[in-house]
Amino acid sequence: MIEDPNDFVGTHLLSLVQGFTLSTQHFYAFYLLSHGVIKAFLVVGLLRNKLWAYPASLIVLGLFIVYQLYRFSYTHGFGLIVLTVFDVFVMGLIWHEYRLVRRHLPSE
Repeated sequence: MIEDPNDFVGTHLLSLVQGFTLSTQHFYAFYLLSHGVIKAFLVVGLLRNKLWAYPASLIVLGLFIVYQLYRFSYTHGFGLIVLTVFDVFVMGLIWHEYRLVRRHLPSE
C-alpha cells in the first residue's frame, strides 16, 4: 500500500479486513492455523506413502467441508466457499492417488 496506494487488489483487501470484528479475526486466525497444521500432518503421511493417510485425509477434509458449509450458512463469507472448493479439489486428487496406490499394492 505504501508503494501503490491505488492498487486495486490491495485497497479491496484492506477494506474487507477492516470490516472484521476482533472475534472474527481471531476465528479466522485460529481456523486457518489449525486447518494448515492438520493438513501439514496429513501431507507428511501422504508424502511418505502411508496408506492410513489417504482415508484419514479424506475424512478430515470432509469434516472441514461440512463445517465450512455450516459456517457459510450463517456468515455467507465468500472465503469459505473458496476454501471449500479448494478442499473438494484436493479431495479428488487424494482419492485418485489412493486408488492408484491401492491398485499397485502387492497381493497378499
